[in-house]
Amino acid sequence: MTENSAPRAPFLSLHLLETLAAVLPVRDENGSPKTIVYGGAERHMITSQARRRAERVHARHRANAGVGPLAGRTTGLRTREWALLTARELETTHGWDEDEALGTARAVLEATGLKFGDAAKRTVANLTKVLLFAPADTGERIAAHIAAHAEPLRAWRDAYLAAQAASAKPKRGARKAAGDAGDTEGPDGEATGGKDLPPLPKESRAAVLTALAPRDAIDIALYGRFLAEIADSPNVDGAVQSAHAFTIQEAEQVDDFYAAADDAKLERKKNALDFLDAADDAGAGMTGYQSLISGTFYRHAVLDRRQLRTNLQAAGMTEAEAAEAALAAEQEFVTAFVEAFPEAKKNSTASTGSLPALVLAFEGERPYNYAAAFQKPVDENPQDKGGEGPAGPAGVARLLRHHAFVGERRPDIRTARLLTYDPQIDVLLDGLDTATAARVTTIEGLTP
Repeated sequence: MTENSAPRAPFLSLHLLETLAAVLPVRDENGSPKTIVYGGAERHMITSQARRRAERVHARHRANAGVGPLAGRTTGLRTREWALLTARELETTHGWDEDEALGTARAVLEATGLKFGDAAKRTVANLTKVLLFAPADTGERIAAHIAAHAEPLRAWRDAYLAAQAASAKPKRGARKAAGDAGDTEGPDGEATGGKDLPPLPKESRAAVLTALAPRDAIDIALYGRFLAEIADSPNVDGAVQSAHAFTIQEAEQVDDFYAAADDAKLERKKNALDFLDAADDAGAGMTGYQSLISGTFYRHAVLDRRQLRTNLQAAGMTEAEAAEAALAAEQEFVTAFVEAFPEAKKNSTASTGSLPALVLAFEGERPYNYAAAFQKPVDENPQDKGGEGPAGPAGVARLLRHHAFVGERRPDIRTARLLTYDPQIDVLLDGLDTATAARVTTIEGLTP
């Protein structure tokens, strides 16, 4: 039986080493690099959340541009702006007035079960309180339904907003007057107005839930979603497992002092227009510090092929359609894992231009994480001084030794493949025992 005709194992494990210099892909609340302590040493960390978003966006942009195996397929959008997107579609496509469109869109989504920000704060009034991951055409679908049922929904909206206003909590000075008017108060002191909010018509609620459902959005099937606010809107267990990336050597950080020039001031000086100078003319226009990190990072992710097919079939695909879509999703996921990178500080550090030193991909009956290969941090001192030399080559040698050792004891591991973009690593591989792994030259070669 050939490799391509052999049954595919349920899990695809990906392992990657990449060397980054003077970057800051993620930051904590203080603007400092994120770190973890592992093996008794502090390491720099790139969180799995940052990685997953970079991969999702990379795949979505390619699909929308008609590039890659997911070209033309549906993808998702994670946002708090579904009311705004629906209202914009009502305006541009269906000719609704701006205020009416926004008021109706928010009321419909709110009555479905979504919570919105404080109505008194314009910046958040029309944003949902949580990010909602749904197919990108969700706003268009909801707007189309509202426009098709405009008259009954207008009547419902007016009744809903009136009841909402009547049940709103009065201002402190108005509470006594509200009580004199005969309104009752809830257990938390809010005036209820004695009215309940009219429910959204069943047909409309069903249409909204259908629009919000994962449907055939490939990235939702890959990365999953959780929506607690609407109990009857399906959640999705993601098919992708992502680990935090960490440096295989101890953390190295530099606080870079920067000075930004004031162009206008320097032009005056250059042209000898000193009589126009302001009193505070000395020094830079602005100064500050930014933290930058360097190191070789180990990254790991797993694709659960069975879960991916299950998610796609749950979205309504046939078994054959799910199998075809799953294969395309796997190819695009591997591409995004290799190519995508968090975009923080991308202009000032060019971090998104990095390419991995090594990618190791293999199949198995369960996931395999090789973080233990780097529990002891790499000592970058020269080998003649007891160290292992630069972390990149040392990490590649460690990772492949670890894989060979595990592979001898786990017979389910198979179809291992190696990809490098580093000519030094390519030479290094010639001297290592890689007989159990095929060396490939393209990302497409990493998956059977």
